Amino acid sequence: MTRPPRFKIRETELNLVSCHTRIPFRFGAHTLTTAPYATATVTVTSEDGAVSRGASSDLLIPKWFEKDPEKTPQEDSEALAASAALAFECAENLDSASVFSIWREVHRTRVESQPREAPDLLVRGFGVALLERALIDAVCRQHAVSFHDALRSNLFGFSPESIHPELSGWDLGKTLSPAPATSIKIRHTVGLLDALRCKQDEAFHDGFPSSLVEDIRHYGLNHFKIKLSGDESEDLARLKSIAAIFKSEVQGKPRFTFDGNEQFESLVPLANLLESLADSPEGKEFLSGLLFIEQPLMREQTFNPDAHRDIARVEAFSPLLVDEADFDFWAFPAAVAVGYRGISVKACKGIFRALLNFGLCQSRGGGLFQSGEDLTNLPIRALQQDLALMATLNIPHVERNGHHYFRGLDHLPSSVSAEALLHHPDIYQKEKSVVALNVNRGRLDIASLHCSGFGCAVAP
Repeated sequence: MTRPPRFKIRETELNLVSCHTRIPFRFGAHTLTTAPYATATVTVTSEDGAVSRGASSDLLIPKWFEKDPEKTPQEDSEALAASAALAFECAENLDSASVFSIWREVHRTRVESQPREAPDLLVRGFGVALLERALIDAVCRQHAVSFHDALRSNLFGFSPESIHPELSGWDLGKTLSPAPATSIKIRHTVGLLDALRCKQDEAFHDGFPSSLVEDIRHYGLNHFKIKLSGDESEDLARLKSIAAIFKSEVQGKPRFTFDGNEQFESLVPLANLLESLADSPEGKEFLSGLLFIEQPLMREQTFNPDAHRDIARVEAFSPLLVDEADFDFWAFPAAVAVGYRGISVKACKGIFRALLNFGLCQSRGGGLFQSGEDLTNLPIRALQQDLALMATLNIPHVERNGHHYFRGLDHLPSSVSAEALLHHPDIYQKEKSVVALNVNRGRLDIASLHCSGFGCAVAP
């Protein structure tokens, strides 16, 4: 394809519904019990007059994109919705252009125009990413191709060298596998409030697991993401308890990651925690399953070399990965310069941004990697579009927790749940009268994602 097709965004719409957790989810300093679920819909017109619609969704999670203690969770969610509205307005004012060019102009206006130290960069990027996914969905539907095939043919006009000159000559389409992955390992989140074991009177009795032990038995899990509090004694005791559960309950070698969620003031207490755990009888074997440690320091300290003087002590156990500090294009290279090797992939941070980081990992080598992380993706579109991205990037395991903290597809109308089950019977199943995620032996089959559109056969 010599010149990618051009499109004009004609209409945009944002709808919100309230969602409530079945189990409170504590990450960092915040405990999530409720959040709005946003669905964006865009209508586009091609150069020859063809019209198509696309959609995307996300929970408006408070206290992750921006962690301002002066703002309430409701104000955080409202800021995310406002960010989406502003991105939509910007896009509607643009002339016809390729998908990548539309995204780049909106991103330039909403994100790149701000100073690097602006506190709301992730909030701004969220609105751009929600628009981006709906636009990608609309264009894939119009051309009757899957997301993966669209990337391989460069339907979107992806031009990585325009942002990272070092990617000149790198061809995404030739780098991707001929077909995307058809299954993926689920890395189960162990939140700070999650029960490790449950007595009968402590269970939720809603037909779904209430504790880590129940989750392992129910889903056949062997990959995990363990949240850390930043309190050495508290974390040490909890990790020893988790190690004992893994030893008795997990089939095969457990693999896991730690998530600091910006709770460590420096790398010293993290290194002390790892060394103390390694010195315990159960800790050394347990730590042999550690894959990486995610975002231990506050996002503002991620690029400060002085804050990483003890990085060798930590890297003796595992590499570090950037998540909350992934502000924009410059973030991953800047983090690599101070010793980080990994970067998270989240659809809520942007599809093209993930592809750019994929290119940096491919071109630079040196052990750089991407990992699929969750921000409580709920079915159907938020979950499925994120999984479609993971499948295209051939990421072997991905953190998933929406099916644990929320009850199946209960946040959706029954008609939509029925459609999801009809079109994606590998991803969902009817369980306890509820349509729910179909995780077997710790894996999720996802072949049905690779349909016309962006990861979802259900029409917008």
